[in-house]
Amino acid sequence: MQAEIITIGDEILIGQIVDTNSAYIGKEFNKYGISIYQITSIQDEKSHILQALKEAEANADIIIITGGLGPTKDDITKHTICEYFNDTLVEDKAVLANVEQIFSKWSSAPLLEVNKQQALVPSKASVLMNHNGTAPGMWLEKNGKVFVSLPGVPYEMKALISEQVIPKLREQFNFPYIMHKTILTYGKGESALAEDISKWEEDLPNFIKLAYLPSLGRVRLRLSGKSLDKIVLEDEIKKQVNLLLPQIEDIFVGFEEDESIESIIGKRLTKLGKTLAIAESCTGGRIAESFTANAGASAYFEGSVVTYATASKVKVLGLSEEVINKHSVVSKEVAEAMAKSVRALFNTDYALSTTGNAGPAKGDSDAEVGTVWIAIATKDKVFSKVFDFGNLREKVIGRAANKAFEMLLKEI
Repeated sequence: MQAEIITIGDEILIGQIVDTNSAYIGKEFNKYGISIYQITSIQDEKSHILQALKEAEANADIIIITGGLGPTKDDITKHTICEYFNDTLVEDKAVLANVEQIFSKWSSAPLLEVNKQQALVPSKASVLMNHNGTAPGMWLEKNGKVFVSLPGVPYEMKALISEQVIPKLREQFNFPYIMHKTILTYGKGESALAEDISKWEEDLPNFIKLAYLPSLGRVRLRLSGKSLDKIVLEDEIKKQVNLLLPQIEDIFVGFEEDESIESIIGKRLTKLGKTLAIAESCTGGRIAESFTANAGASAYFEGSVVTYATASKVKVLGLSEEVINKHSVVSKEVAEAMAKSVRALFNTDYALSTTGNAGPAKGDSDAEVGTVWIAIATKDKVFSKVFDFGNLREKVIGRAANKAFEMLLKEI
């Protein structure tokens, strides 16, 4: 079973927005064994849309179209779909009522004729009612292929996919069962890890595949299986994971489907009744943001400071100017002083600090670009490590944050 995604709109082509819709649809479809054959982004232009529909029909069983359904004159998707299906637009009274209800509830502006035209749909289409917006989804079929046109607004599209499109597809097609298990590891590179588990990988059954997903100091190992027998697949994935874990126990963090490393740290701190504070320099709040993105972080996360400038390390954290001048702002002494100071400031059990040179210039330190010190302080001790994370700014920041998570988890 194959699908093709067509995104319509100049805003994607000129880089004004990022196409997150295709990523979401691909991920959701993958859960049900629907492979994405191709993703195409095109202009809201009739001949281009017609050509894309023709090519998609030849490639795939399911064609998903997003975008081009707005009330403005430059959105011509519905008219073009009608031409492709040799159809005409008709007013759908239920859609019109939905448009009127949305305007009465959320807008003080008058309902214009152009807004009422959102209720025009191809006569051959089954309407997918959009309760989050005025543009309805539309389901059409031709030559045994399914065409679904959806609004481009992400939250509208997502609701229609999960609540209507997938249930309708499952009624119409027999999908295999798909299972993914992603194992999160920190502290070993992809090549070394692949060598360590090569024999296990060679022995995997042919219906289970392994993918290495490296990213800034961590490697995710994704096991993917597909079978018409759900029980057989679940049992085999579980068996393979149990065979793998003893071989990677020193770098194993958890299962990504369940939670991120930040969430794992948070749950362990909460279970222990321990607290955390953070002082960041080169990472600029990236670490704190990762923790507070998880619900319930207030149970263990007391607070953070971003002392980016050298002066703020002195004013906010009370670091000694003499120490900074003697050892440099990017140094073991400053990193450890930051960790101890922020732990005392928030009176926490654990504290984490980062100070480094993310580039492109050296700033207040003579340390080479990519140099980062990470320190951890507890009530009993403080320790730090220095790393060279390369010379690309975003890479340095991302790798520093990931290494900080790894160090903290090991300490806890």
